[in-house]
Amino acid sequence: MPILKLDKDDETEQLEFELTYQRTLTTQERFELMFRKSREIAEVLLRHGYRKPVEIVKRT
Repeated sequence: MPILKLDKDDETEQLEFELTYQRTLTTQERFELMFRKSREIAEVLLRHGYRKPVEIVKRT
């Protein structure tokens, strides 16, 4: 994966870089990346004391 190096912060260039990278991925790779990031988020939530990272609440 290429690395973006900038002299100063430029959100437009950062976004272009990210979109270019995303366009190179296949659909399968995008889903794998999404699932991996979801697992990472769930693990961080559990480490910080949130037992149920996702929960559907039904109001009565």
